[in-house]
Formats: sequence, structure tokens, C-alpha cells
Amino acid sequence: VTLLTGFLGSGKTTVLNHLMQQPAMSDTLVIINEFGETALDHDLVTSSQENLTRVMGSGCICCTIRGDLVSALREIRQQFPEKAKQGFDRIIIETTGLADPTPIIHTLMTHPQVYSFYRLDGIVATIDLTTASTTLDRFEEAVKQIAVADALLLTKADLCEKQSLEPVLQRLKSINPAADRYKVN
Repeated sequence: VTLLTGFLGSGKTTVLNHLMQQPAMSDTLVIINEFGETALDHDLVTSSQENLTRVMGSGCICCTIRGDLVSALREIRQQFPEKAKQGFDRIIIETTGLADPTPIIHTLMTHPQVYSFYRLDGIVATIDLTTASTTLDRFEEAVKQIAVADALLLTKADLCEKQSLEPVLQRLKSINPAADRYKVN
């Protein structure tokens, strides 16, 4: 399981769309968590016959949906018994931009109905470099998303002025010095 997190508008769905176009992702299950009355992101994600998408739109995956994540992962095994036997190559969980990823990570690593069948492979966070400073100042969730990530995907770098980019990069490094960083467009 790869957890794809990042604040609102940081490019999670764009990254996911790009990934789902890759042949290596043909046996991937995508779980998209959306917050609000109208689920939108799942309409934006490209899928093929082989890519299965499960949308959970009942609330923030980090808190109210924590039990639902367990249910969703259990239901996946029941819905797709052949895939459950041989296993999906991977599962990507895209969180809502408002998510604190730590309860999700805790569930994936400690819940007996989850860790017996699934393994957390990594946490990827997208960061919109044009709004990173403001977002990090205003939203603790954004800081947590960066702090727990194994990899940071730095989006919209081409839209940043060079003098404003270096302080943002330094701030990201101070929050999570161990994360790999990749500029993506």
C-alpha cells in the first residue's frame, strides 16, 4: 500500500492520473478518499479495465473514516476474491487534502484485519511550491503530511520565483530531512 497525501490543490490527482497511465500500474487498486457532499476526484482519475477504483466519500479518512478504511480493505478482498488470492500488485490510497495521515498509517500498520493482508510500502506527499509557505503556516495537517512522507513530490516549481523557492526548500528539509525530494511538473 502506498499512501498518497498532500494538501488541497497540491497535485495529488494529477500525479495519480500520471501513474495510472503507466503499464506497470495495470494491476493497481486505487482508493480515493474525498471530503464533502459531492465526490469529485474519482471523476478526474483515469482508469482502465484493469484498474479498480473504490471511492470513500463519507468523511475524512484520517478520523471519521478510520473504521471505514478497515472495512474498505476487507471488502476489497471479498469483492475481488481472485485478486485477493493472488494479490494486487499495489494499492494506492489517495487522501483528502485535509487529512492528517498519522491515524491512517497507524491503522495500516497495527490493525489485525489490515496488517495481516497489506503492507505499507511508502508515503508520498505532494507539495505545491507556489503556496507551500502559506499552507504550512496555516494548516498543521500540511506539516504532518510532509513530516511522515518518505518522498516529497514538489509541484509547480516552474511557477515559483527562484528567490522564494530556496526558503521553502529549506523549510521542507527542516520538517523532514530524510525524505527524498523530486520536482515534478
